[in-house]
Amino acid sequence: MTSDHNLMLYTKLAGFRLVVVANRFGGDTDFSRELHDRLIEGLDAAIARIHLMMALERRVQTGEDELAEYQLQGENEIFGRFTINLLDDLEIDFDTHEYRINGGGWINALASDDSGAGVQFPTLVGLTDEEFGSLVSIIMGITQETGIPVDAARVVYGRGAVEDELP
Repeated sequence: MTSDHNLMLYTKLAGFRLVVVANRFGGDTDFSRELHDRLIEGLDAAIARIHLMMALERRVQTGEDELAEYQLQGENEIFGRFTINLLDDLEIDFDTHEYRINGGGWINALASDDSGAGVQFPTLVGLTDEEFGSLVSIIMGITQETGIPVDAARVVYGRGAVEDELP
């Protein structure tokens, strides 16, 4: 990314942050306020990463740091995969039959009963527009204007979960 692109991205992110902060005051439930707070935290993290990339760009341009160019390349790659998660994050390791939620400890998904052994992983279910409330248009704008995806899904156990039969 160029310095101009980073400055434009910073401006858009800061503007969206202000909109979310203002919109938070209209939240009528604790869940709505929590979604707003998490979106603000995600935007703050993106803004901090842009600040770091801009500082690295300055060091590359002045030639004061030999490693800055490599660091900048790495930061650009990391930022390219940046996602704001508002609720749950689910990682599944199909090889070991384990999963973890929100970066916690790994949980074994193997289960057995009188009918045999099987693996049942939880799944992520996205929020509805009603659950998002007034954040729907803001989140769509963030993704369209900045390219940063905003995920909001909760972990669900049981019905609809991913199942594997063991031999």
